[in-house]
Amino acid sequence: MTEPIPGPVIAGVDGGPTSPDALALGRWFAETLGVPLVVAVVHAAPAALGSGRIDAEWVADRHRAAQQVLDAARKDLEDVRGEVDYRMVASSSAAHGLHDLAEETGAALLVIGSGRHATKERLAAGSTADRLLAGAACPVAIAPAGLPTPTGQRRIGVAYVDTPDGRAALTAAAEVARRTGDTLRLYTVVAEADATLPFLIGQDAERAFLETARETYESSLRRAAESVPGVTAEWQVVAGDVVDTLADLDEVDVLFCGSRGYGPARRVLLGGVSTRLVRRACRPVVVVPRS
Repeated sequence: MTEPIPGPVIAGVDGGPTSPDALALGRWFAETLGVPLVVAVVHAAPAALGSGRIDAEWVADRHRAAQQVLDAARKDLEDVRGEVDYRMVASSSAAHGLHDLAEETGAALLVIGSGRHATKERLAAGSTADRLLAGAACPVAIAPAGLPTPTGQRRIGVAYVDTPDGRAALTAAAEVARRTGDTLRLYTVVAEADATLPFLIGQDAERAFLETARETYESSLRRAAESVPGVTAEWQVVAGDVVDTLADLDEVDVLFCGSRGYGPARRVLLGGVSTRLVRRACRPVVVVPRS
């Protein structure tokens, strides 16, 4: 039985070339999770120490520009199912405004487009994404440039390791798969044999070490797949560079990953793998804070 998910999905847009990607992915998540969609545009707030009339005119101009972005979003979402709320948020920065809105609404997910200079079909987190991914209180999804919204039978991927972060990513991905009936695919990436290692410990010892590590990962994945009832779950251990392998997973429609294993709970704090992954992935990536 699925549990109700509190809070809406927030799609942050700015009228730039990546806004349609954020709208499309946000819409899909909102309809999938059965929650409202909030389309948010952040515009400049009046400065505490401004230049009077000049500052007020500039803020008013930014307010009008934000309204135009929302009007364009309304046209793009005319046929959306479910509730859509359009919000303008005054803040000192886009990331700060979206942070505040997510906490105010108890958002289930925050969705943004990739960086303006992202190549088509690849992620490249922009400055707003970088700041959002440094402390967001809810999962953050980044949409690659130019990819179509998932349709039909999908495969929900999870970059899994048996840590609090990995288990949080699995829980979030399983909830989506449970609601859609899609297949859940768990991946653990193990490093390939190091050519220098045999000289230190010998070929036989290295082979035994790698086999033991693989058996441990396979056992962990099997237990994880069995821990999500009501979901068809598959798993795979893949040898290779962790970031390269996960970034090139074009067989999944969306990839969930944890943030990192330290820092305050319930906050997204990127580690080495997740930082590089959101800059290179060819599919939408959802970074989940540990619970």
